[in-house]
Amino acid sequence: MGTVFSFDIRGAGVPLTALEEAIRWLHRMDAMFSTYRADSEISRMDRGEIAPSDCSPEVREVLGLAAEAGERSSNYFSTSINGRLDPSGMVKGWAIEKVSIFLRNAGSTVHALNGGGDIQFVGLPAPARPWTIGVASPFQPRTLATTVSGPTTGADFAVATSSTAERRLHVVDPFTGRPATTLASITLTGERLTVVDAYATAALAMGEAARDWIEQLPGIEAFAVTADGRSWHTCQFPLHRPSQEPAPRANPASVGQCEENRRHESGLRDCAAGPRP
Repeated sequence: MGTVFSFDIRGAGVPLTALEEAIRWLHRMDAMFSTYRADSEISRMDRGEIAPSDCSPEVREVLGLAAEAGERSSNYFSTSINGRLDPSGMVKGWAIEKVSIFLRNAGSTVHALNGGGDIQFVGLPAPARPWTIGVASPFQPRTLATTVSGPTTGADFAVATSSTAERRLHVVDPFTGRPATTLASITLTGERLTVVDAYATAALAMGEAARDWIEQLPGIEAFAVTADGRSWHTCQFPLHRPSQEPAPRANPASVGQCEENRRHESGLRDCAAGPRP
């Protein structure tokens, strides 16, 4: 996975041994899925030395999830990068979500697990106060492009960003073989980081076509910054609003603002039609 993980565990009841076990498991997954280690299962499978049936259950699970993400994204999500096997776009979110489940089973009721800026949240950080997450600007270091607010109910919540800011043009359009350049960054929200992280990778590869695709995904929302500095978001994206700022009402003005945000070549769609199924 090759990234930094951080744990924000709030409240008592989680033994230190559980955290230590979670860290050991992450190290084991890093060794198993690494594309930089010649002895990893992924590298050996890429060279044709072993088949998926020879791999660990974790590898088979991730490859199965990656195949599902490919089907649901019209194959914009792919584990084949310029002819090489690379499931990195699935592994990180999957690993974080697995650790989140493990810590919940160990007694954690409130935590945030961060892997390279992609985060799985459980519970509320304080009574009646949701998690608040800043989304970095892809153009200006130490500047936020927007801020996300988690659910006030304390329901599980995940945020993932795919961006050209730090790793430059690392996401490839699988149909052209060239780096995806239309979007500078795209942030997705949902319930499960496994899905949210994989879909963020697919959305960056899609470019502007990601808007229509994400609008059809139940429970998934997006905020994007384009390569020319514009931004757009799906109409139910959970933008953070300070407590002193009243939430917008469903009136013609707000409907018009949302419609303006969703304007594209095929025309306007009604963004105020209510929650998607």
